[in-house]
Amino acid sequence: MSTTPVLHYIYDPLCGWCYGAKPLIDVARGILPVVAHGGGMMAGAQRQPVSAQLRDYVMPHDHRIAQYTGQPFGEAYFEGLLRDTTAVFDSQPPTTAVLAAEQLAGRGLELLGRLQTAHYLEGRRIADIDVLMEVAAEMGLEADGFRAAYDAASGEVTQAHFKASRGLLSRVGGQGFPTVVLEQSGQYQVIDLGPYLGKPEVFAAWLRQRDGVPAEHTSASAPACGLDGCQ
Repeated sequence: MSTTPVLHYIYDPLCGWCYGAKPLIDVARGILPVVAHGGGMMAGAQRQPVSAQLRDYVMPHDHRIAQYTGQPFGEAYFEGLLRDTTAVFDSQPPTTAVLAAEQLAGRGLELLGRLQTAHYLEGRRIADIDVLMEVAAEMGLEADGFRAAYDAASGEVTQAHFKASRGLLSRVGGQGFPTVVLEQSGQYQVIDLGPYLGKPEVFAAWLRQRDGVPAEHTSASAPACGLDGCQ
């Protein structure tokens, strides 16, 4: 059995706390393999058109995330996207795009991070295929290849991915998004990101010196989005 550690990252592209944890995932990727598992928080019946009610619901959470983590939220998001009642929040298209980028070039997590910035900072509609194509092109992914990979990963493939991700979340006892799990020697241990939010350098130092996961880091008390939306 391999003892090489792997970090499993159970996320949703429309989860504000996942965006808050983005700097932690960025530094982790430079230290050990990170595998992304999209959970479909706002997919299917949970997808929502932007409305005044949705805006009033998410804005206080977003301000808390910004204060807690230091992650920037843009005016184009607060006063643009969150007032665009023609937009829809749907986790499925951006998750399919992440799967496509991973299949095409091993760059799924890179695209995820770029989509989070596009959504929360630039106020772009990341559930729209045209926007997904634009962001992929900005990363240098070849357009025809990305679109073919996107089409191949859409529909049932993405649905199966959601099901597998939620199965993993249930097995490890995770409560929502983000859930980060260290796999080593066949053991899975949830890492409490709470002490590290806004402190990526501290998280990086811990990952580099870890010897297993200390007990104080195995709780899941960090703020998170629930399975069907951020609380």
